[in-house]
Amino acid sequence: MSVVKQSAVEKFKTKQAIIGIVGLGYVGLPLMLRFNSIGYKVLGIDIDQGKIDKLNVGESYIEHIPSSSIKKALSNGFESTADFSRSSECDALILCVPTPLNKYREPDMSYVTNTSDAIKPFLREGQIVSLESTTYPGTTEEELLPRVEEGGLKVGKDIFLVYSPEREDPGNPDFETRTIPKVIGGHTESCLEVGIALYEQAIDKVVSVSSTKAAEMTKLLENIHRAVNIGLVNEMKVVADRMGIDIFEVVDAAATKPFGFTAYYPGPGLGGHCIPIDPFYLTWKAREYGLHTRFIELSGEVNQAMPEYVVSKLVDGLNDSGKPLKGSKVLVLGIAYKKNVDDMRESPSVEIMELLEAKGCAVAYSDPHVPVFPKMREHNFNLSSEKLTAENIASFDAIILATDHEKFDYELIAKHGRLIVDSRGKYRSRLENVIKA
Repeated sequence: MSVVKQSAVEKFKTKQAIIGIVGLGYVGLPLMLRFNSIGYKVLGIDIDQGKIDKLNVGESYIEHIPSSSIKKALSNGFESTADFSRSSECDALILCVPTPLNKYREPDMSYVTNTSDAIKPFLREGQIVSLESTTYPGTTEEELLPRVEEGGLKVGKDIFLVYSPEREDPGNPDFETRTIPKVIGGHTESCLEVGIALYEQAIDKVVSVSSTKAAEMTKLLENIHRAVNIGLVNEMKVVADRMGIDIFEVVDAAATKPFGFTAYYPGPGLGGHCIPIDPFYLTWKAREYGLHTRFIELSGEVNQAMPEYVVSKLVDGLNDSGKPLKGSKVLVLGIAYKKNVDDMRESPSVEIMELLEAKGCAVAYSDPHVPVFPKMREHNFNLSSEKLTAENIASFDAIILATDHEKFDYELIAKHGRLIVDSRGKYRSRLENVIKA
């Protein structure tokens, strides 16, 4: 074992290493808390000075991460900064930055490349750089490797490079950062060894694969599996509805089979930073190899059509009561992408709101996890969450149940709502004022 590699491994095993987390969002912040809680000095780095200011006074900006956890981390030595030159202090630099799609549904790698360029001047011997952002196979080799080696350091000898995809599931009470197995691939065997030494201290199970490409593809397969199956059940929903069958009843019944079936439930579209986006990273990369990913693209078409489908069911319901869509007051219940969280990334609820607004509706929303509509990269509504009183519920011409938060009083909504378009199968019994969507 080389002296540099041996030193790096020992630092991680003895917790003498300083861990740098670059990007303090839904992935980076839980990872920081985990390393901090087991005795590592952790430095957080982010371009958002507002986040830095909040963290350094013990405030959390993510609902399921309490401020008390941030305060405890500060007392254990955590600090955060927008100064990328301090990355030279860190023995590990774990990159947890966004990888969105552009308007042409192509990978936007600017966050990864800009972050790599920002830390590049401050890289030194003995460090490990780990990319956790979901991306296409080849990103670590094509984008990070040349940047890491630009200053003369040799990856695998002087500095180490791995890819280890994030697997966070915000709001899931059954899993946390520590208990979710960590897949990791290294650019070289030495890189992998150092990467394992880094992560095995904080994660219960580390799963190594043969390369960074294999690790990148693993993450895409996980999310494509979900996207394709959700696309299938969303298509089945449309067919079942036309036949007068409740798809939720059918999925529940099929799920009683103890083998060969996994239950996926339909909804108003895909949300979150992974499922709606990641499949298109592989679709884009596959074109380089002359391949056409038909399953992925078909499921994408089906899932992207769901917000329009929900709006069409609303139109049908309003027509039955002699009410036009234009000028109607419509309340969207739940604008987070899934229940019981405040995460709005790629939320189909927002697309539904935009479709309704474009068609002349007076749109409002209610979400106990999102009191004020936040500033988003592509969407903007100057709205606050509506209180769900009997009087307020009754004042709307229609209500779209887009995200089924547990905090909603569904009995109150059903009792006073004039028309409810249920895209989540919350109302299983047949009610005159409920339309399944």
